[in-house]
Amino acid sequence: MNHFLTISLLSLLLSHTTADDPIIRQVIPEQEQSIPLLNADHHFSLFKTKYAKSYSDQKEHDYRFSVFKSNLLRAKRNQLLDPSAEHGVTQFSDLTPEEFGQRYLGLRTPKVLQEAPNAPILPTGNLPQDFDWRDHGAVTGVKNQVSCGSCWSFSTTGALEGAHFLATGELVSLSEQQLVDCDHECDQDGDCDAGCNGGLMTSAFQYTIKAGGLEREKDYPYTGKDGKCKFDKTKVAASVANYSVVSIDEDQIAANLVKNGPLSVGINAAWMQTYIKGVSCPYICSKNRLDHGVLLVGYGAAGYAPIRLKEKPYWIIKNSWGENWGEHGYYKICRGQKYDTCGVDSMVSTVAAFHSA
Repeated sequence: MNHFLTISLLSLLLSHTTADDPIIRQVIPEQEQSIPLLNADHHFSLFKTKYAKSYSDQKEHDYRFSVFKSNLLRAKRNQLLDPSAEHGVTQFSDLTPEEFGQRYLGLRTPKVLQEAPNAPILPTGNLPQDFDWRDHGAVTGVKNQVSCGSCWSFSTTGALEGAHFLATGELVSLSEQQLVDCDHECDQDGDCDAGCNGGLMTSAFQYTIKAGGLEREKDYPYTGKDGKCKFDKTKVAASVANYSVVSIDEDQIAANLVKNGPLSVGINAAWMQTYIKGVSCPYICSKNRLDHGVLLVGYGAAGYAPIRLKEKPYWIIKNSWGENWGEHGYYKICRGQKYDTCGVDSMVSTVAAFHSA
């Protein structure tokens, strides 16, 4: 199919809405799915009930309704441009893309990744076909950054939690709030980690080395707000021995994942605001706009895709927006040399923890 025909087909599809639309399937109860047409007011009413949304006054309500309607159309476009996943209404459907980015993303993208050794090249000949660190006890439960641009801190703790597990056999939930409050490490461009205003995982690893480690989450609990540093070095639960940057090569990423534990990854989150489930493999997603820090925990050889679409290999991503987002808090995204979908292969780092005494 040539480019002109592809655009024409997408334009034609965008002009039609049916009751079988994935948006409608997942925003209305099963018993109502036979109704041929529902208006946006009904969609919005169900959305407010499902996600316990309330607004300060009628003006705010009406504005959020207009944003919601725009996001319905955006979700439908995303569905057509990413047909192997399901897109629709999420808890973020009353936010503009700009608001969503400010509140729920927060990865800084330096001109050059902070100076760090490159991870050694590993053998890739005997990698398992499928692998998931959740099956091996190295991943804590899905967390929620709430309305704070601290994704980078969750990616950092997730990688160190996995590395600490490999080093000690103990899975400990580590403190993101310590990073939010105390980490102001800067890269060579002078950009510094800034709590809810964003940060970078490699800078956070560097801070953790200098600080001596991270406390447990229960000792330094998450508030989702910038606060005064209350770090107590006597309560350190896990420490960074070293960290390195992984080659932009999917086989090396897979090898490092299997050998060293979950990896910190930067990603372009453009398609995640409307993501529901499935393997996301959008036709267009720039790898030059990384704005979200996540945790790579595994991969699969083939994920389900709708009829006429080939099954696709995928990466398994742990996100930090709670269990009610995506596939119980997880995101599946295309894996393959020809993809580097949304830059998932472009900013990858691995960390090692000190062995327990």
